[in-house]
Amino acid sequence: MTRFHAAEAMLGSQPVVQLEDVVAGRRVRIARLGAALLNFEANEGGAWHDYADGYRDDAEIAAHSGSRFAIMVPFAGRIADARYSFDGEAQDLQPGVVGAARASRHGFVRGTTFELAALGADDGQAQVTLATTAIRPRPGYPHAIDLAVTFTLDAAGLALEVVMRNVGDSVAPCFFGWHPYFRLADATVDGWELTIPAETLVRTGADLIALPGEAAYVALDDAPALDFREPRVIDDRIIDQGYTDLQPDADGRIRTHLRDPASGRALVVWQQHGLMHAFTSDTISRDVRRAIALEPMECMANAFNRPECADAIRLAPGEERRYRCGVEIVAA
Repeated sequence: MTRFHAAEAMLGSQPVVQLEDVVAGRRVRIARLGAALLNFEANEGGAWHDYADGYRDDAEIAAHSGSRFAIMVPFAGRIADARYSFDGEAQDLQPGVVGAARASRHGFVRGTTFELAALGADDGQAQVTLATTAIRPRPGYPHAIDLAVTFTLDAAGLALEVVMRNVGDSVAPCFFGWHPYFRLADATVDGWELTIPAETLVRTGADLIALPGEAAYVALDDAPALDFREPRVIDDRIIDQGYTDLQPDADGRIRTHLRDPASGRALVVWQQHGLMHAFTSDTISRDVRRAIALEPMECMANAFNRPECADAIRLAPGEERRYRCGVEIVAA
């Protein structure tokens, strides 16, 4: 019996890809629209549990409300007032739009159908690469980025490797973020334990944009209500925060832990560097506080407007940058 399988399929009108680990009892589905993960299921004693709270059908995939498992490129999170300046040039992502309608968030590819660049499986893994050339010059972003996202299901779990390549003729601001939602049980997040190995909280205003300069950074010793350096029940806290100065484990990976004491289910979201954004899904359109978003991000939201992020987001013509993150299910 071949341990891993990879195949194309359809979910209603939407093309999807399925990866499966037959031996471990793990399977995932990924929509080609937005390269959005739909499911990450595990067979637990003969019953399947889905750790991913993704889009449920083709209509939700098409609407992409809540940005469930969104691939966020060339920026993650919000850009303040949809405006920024890069290399001395002012840019407006929404020219002609005024007032409250001005908003730009989560990049440009959520509504893009990715090409199937590679799909295969062997005795060690199942893997798919989804690619797009949709990031091309547009109002406020005069740059061209090729994007490829590789999902690998193996014995350790699910890993993502993202490659961003500047195929234009100008230096471009560009960084990656992922917007996954996880559900451990049919209950609210209030009873789940969260651990984020961060030393610093990103403080924002009412618009969820980080405060200017050093005011944006608060040591977690001074923000005890949002300090999850040790396992802590979420309780009724409303969280929509970035965490930085992340501390890696001995192997160099940074791990954010989520556990449900009632069921014993647990998972780890890992990343190699960057920032972790946690969101208790208080403002989504369905199932409020029934899942938590744990978002590995290469840089903080509004990084295009942050001088301290200027070097990290620069991508020169012909250069590429890679980012790796993933999810591991922890056996009870």
